Amino acid sequence: MNVFVLTLRCADQPGIVHAASGAIVAVGGNILENDQFTDPVTGQFCMRTRFETALGAADVHERLARDLARFAPAIGLRTEDEPRRALVMVSTFDHCLADLLYRRDHGDLPLDIVAVVSNHPDLEPLAARHGVDFHVIPVTAATKEQAEDALRALLAAYEVDIVVLARYMQILSPTLCAELSGRVINIHHSFLPGFRGARPYHQAYERGVKLIGATAHFVTSDLDEGPIIDQDVVRVTHAHRPEDMVNLGRDIERTVLARAVRLVAEDRVTIVGERTVIFSQ
Repeated sequence: MNVFVLTLRCADQPGIVHAASGAIVAVGGNILENDQFTDPVTGQFCMRTRFETALGAADVHERLARDLARFAPAIGLRTEDEPRRALVMVSTFDHCLADLLYRRDHGDLPLDIVAVVSNHPDLEPLAARHGVDFHVIPVTAATKEQAEDALRALLAAYEVDIVVLARYMQILSPTLCAELSGRVINIHHSFLPGFRGARPYHQAYERGVKLIGATAHFVTSDLDEGPIIDQDVVRVTHAHRPEDMVNLGRDIERTVLARAVRLVAEDRVTIVGERTVIFSQ
């Protein structure tokens, strides 16, 4: 039996679930998991269905598209045993990359990390230890356009589904953000909205904050304002030094990014307007 994950988004109206389940039954399918939600602001209906059938993807997609055509939905369908292909981008901080590679190697992330791209060579040994291709693409103000063209070539060559910015300290151009809309996940070293710019934990220390956190979000041309996928916080006190906050922050960044990547890799995230609908396990 083939196990499929179906995602569907369209304007809410009667009969969507009936039509989808009917199409699944028509292809000899058995529903294993189903979640749905109607956004009260936009009126968008979102659904994620996991099911099994003996038929192949082409036959299943054809029947779903035909039976659901009157709802004009955005349909996604993939075989569960074919994991998403991810390219991770980093600069010199290694904690998020190391965590993602560890989780992948131990079967804790349902995706294939096919390459690592960096604007520095520092983390090549880490990628090599995990058997992942490493590419250095230097970025300056004068070479940014050429650097992004080189990145586009790698995304095509590796057939990348998801791009993960694991503390990549460069800003993607608005053009590239638009091209990769809904496919780029970033980890931000703050509980958004929060302290902007450099040394955020030092700013937090100076303001005497009682919570620090991290935010994983989709990248858009509006810096650090894309739809949020996951967040977490940890309590701190006046006794925590900036160095303590940095260490705590790195732990949160690792956890939040891994959760966000897992959710996206399992097709549990749907973008609706400026926010996300998350179908958690």
